[in-house]
Formats: sequence, C-alpha cells, structure tokens
Amino acid sequence: MTDGGKFYIDGQWVEPAQPGNEIVVVNPATEEEAARVAAASSADVESAVLAAHRAFPSWSQTSREERIELLTALREAYKKRIPEIAAAMTTEVGIPKGLAEGGQVLAGARHLKVAIDALRDYPLEQDWGTTRIRREPVGVCALLAPWNWPMNQVTCKVGPALAAGCTMVLKPSQLSPLSALVFADAVDEAGFPAGVFNMINGAGAALGDAFATHPLVDMVSLTGSTVVGGVVGAAAAPSIKRVSLELGGKSANIVFGDVNVEKVVRSGTFGVMHNSGQTCNAPTRMLVAQEVYDEAVEVAARAADDVAVGDPTDAATFMGPVAGRKQYDTVRGHIRVGIDEGARLVAGGLERPDGLGKGFFVRPTVFADVTADMRVFQDEIFGPVLCMTPFKDEAHAIELANATEYGLSGYVQSRDVERARRVASRMRTGMVHLNGAPTDAGAPFGGYRKSGNGREWGVFGLEDYLEVKAVMGWSAPS
Repeated sequence: MTDGGKFYIDGQWVEPAQPGNEIVVVNPATEEEAARVAAASSADVESAVLAAHRAFPSWSQTSREERIELLTALREAYKKRIPEIAAAMTTEVGIPKGLAEGGQVLAGARHLKVAIDALRDYPLEQDWGTTRIRREPVGVCALLAPWNWPMNQVTCKVGPALAAGCTMVLKPSQLSPLSALVFADAVDEAGFPAGVFNMINGAGAALGDAFATHPLVDMVSLTGSTVVGGVVGAAAAPSIKRVSLELGGKSANIVFGDVNVEKVVRSGTFGVMHNSGQTCNAPTRMLVAQEVYDEAVEVAARAADDVAVGDPTDAATFMGPVAGRKQYDTVRGHIRVGIDEGARLVAGGLERPDGLGKGFFVRPTVFADVTADMRVFQDEIFGPVLCMTPFKDEAHAIELANATEYGLSGYVQSRDVERARRVASRMRTGMVHLNGAPTDAGAPFGGYRKSGNGREWGVFGLEDYLEVKAVMGWSAPS
C-alpha cells in the first residue's frame, strides 16, 4: 500500500507541510493500533487547493471522450486493487470480509461505471430556439467523504466530479484513510493530469472549515451527520459556494398486514444490522400494522438473536464491530436512553455479544412499543438498533413515517401494489423501496429536510457538479 505518511498533491506523493502530525488508525475489532497516517495542516489544504485551481482551466476544456478514457482507466486500476481495498476497509472500520469484498468494494467499481455511462449520454449542450444551453463544470471541489461506506462515497463523489470536468481535493474520513490511500494510487496509475485529483488525510473538525471558507473552492460535497452538515453549510455560506450535503436518516419501513410477516420482518431486521447499522438509509424504524404487530415483534427478536456477530475477517460473520470507541459509546448511550424512556427491549441490550470480550461490538438490539415522542424514534442512532411501532391504518402509518426531521429513505411492504405506490407518494423522503426492491445505482440518492440537499449517483450526481449557462443569440432566428 502507498506510504500513509504522504499526501497525493499535484500528481505526486508529497511530504506533509508540517511533519509529525498523525492519525492513529485503530482496528475496531481488536482495539489495537493498525496504522499511522499523516494528518494535514491548513498549509496542506492550501497546497492541494492551489494545485486543483491551477489544473482546472485545462481539465475543464477536455473533451467528453478524453474524460471517459481516463475514467475507464481509473475503473480498471481500481478493480485490480479490489482485494487490497477490501482488506483495508475490514482493518480500519471493521467491515466484515464478505461485505467488504462484496457490496462495499464493488460499489466503487459500479459508481465509476455509472459516472462513465452518465457522461457518455448526457446532453452537455442543447439548443432552445436561438439560445445555446451549456452545462459546464462547477470548478474546484472539496470532497469530504465518510467512513461507513468508504469506497461507495469516495467514488460517487470523485467519479461524477471528474466526469463533469471539475478538479478536486478529496479528504476521506480519519477513520478510513487506508482504503482511500489505495484509491489514490489507482488514480495515479490511471494517468490523470497533475492537479486534477488531490487527496489529503486529516480530521474533519480541523480541515472542514478550511475547505468551506477557502476562496478558491467552488463547491463542497459532504457526506456526514446532520450536525456536521449544518456547520459546513454555515461556514460556506458567506462565500456563496455550492454545498451538496448527504446527511443523516431515520428511515421508516412500513409493514402492512397482508405480507409474509416472517419473511418481510426478518429481512427488515437484518437490513438494520447490515454494516453494524452504520448505513444512513437503513430501515431503522419498523412501523407495523396493528393486526400483525405482536407476531412481527417476535420475528424481529428471533432474527436479531440469529445475527452472526464476530471477527470481521471471518467469512461467516454477518456483523462486525461499530467503527470506533466514540461510535460504540454513542450507540450504547442511545440504547440506555431507549431503556430509560420505557421502550420494550426484546433483543440485545447494553452488554457485548457473547464471547466478545474486546472490540467495539454492540449486541443486535430491538425495541418494541416505541412511540413517536421517544428519542430512539427520532434520533439517528447509527448502530444495530431497530425500533418497532404499531400503526392503526394507512393514514396513521404515513403520519408516523413523516414524524421525524429526516427524509432520506423509506420502505413499504404490501401485496397491494397500488397501496404501496400511494403510500410512497406521501412519504417525505428522497427515496422509497417497494416490497424489497434493491437500490438502483443509477437513481438519485439523497433526501429531504435534514437529510440534506443535492443528489448523488447517476445523471443526478453528474448534474450536481455542473453549472448551467445560457448563451443567447447563439444562432440566427429562423
């Protein structure tokens, strides 16, 4: 793997401006140090932004075909590193081997392909009468990526930004720098011009403000918590730069009484425990029709107890640890709040899973009889915690689904397809999955309200990095 003591700036690996500042990467399964990487200073931010600024005039004028060729080379370089990237994610974040080698790392290759396909077909220029509509790159972008789906979020920012003709500085999460270093090495192999892609590591709290306030940064794209999104948005506001935010979620999974309760509830429970509950669009609130609620609670409790929790390097493990000490304490704090609020604990709890004396492992937890005024109903826990609530009828289900400040995703389960569609149209969310439909990598990903603004993935992700220009009088009137 590339030397973690350096940053990738202006087409080469360079020493930090202030050597000695480091991030200690802790393996969350063992609580032991796994690596040390350099932590950037404001001087490194300046160097990286200036490199991107210098590269923008020429890169922004490259042809569609040139960018597709380089993106294709990046995808091939990325694919060669799939085993190395997957192993890095398991070490730095505790992602189970099967998930790291499957959905997590393959999502990166998929997003690069989606960006290539979107660019190939996208109308960068159109005529509206005598006016030419041009879509041009925003400029220099600061891309602030999270740790929970490291390569998914890196590639769904870098891919469309490159496709649009933007230059960029990527700052991965301080919890997941190892996989990002391998990604930067793939970018280097692909042969992009110097300064188009730059990457530095460091703590978001220390560097986010530097990017958000920098006069040469034209756009900030952040995936993170709603609180952090608000801070970055406020810092960027005086400079009127574009800010794209993909933030938190507390997604409702509405289960009507006409479904196979065993199948649907078990699947929904495992969906929450997937990736240790550290997925922004996880179906963490299960709203269940009153007539099948008791059965659903029993199924969910059994399913949680069946989750295989353990060593993330073991292929048989379904759920590994949460990402670190801070996350471990936060999730357990929410479980304590749920107990104190009077939610009925039917699975899991505060103790570590059996046989796991160390590591940041949280027991898969299910609360029943959760009411809308409880914090566990309202707060994004970002851990393996499912909250279950009964509803009386369709209107009540919709009311409960919309009763949080978030609006990222939603799920509806019903054999009555028209009812499922009707309910989906009433949910105040950026996405809805009907009857177990998988995520569509070409569809827009993003949310309403405090779940953020802007959209990622596919054509909508490409458009996030494009400005619209109208050139009037382009052609003579007919």
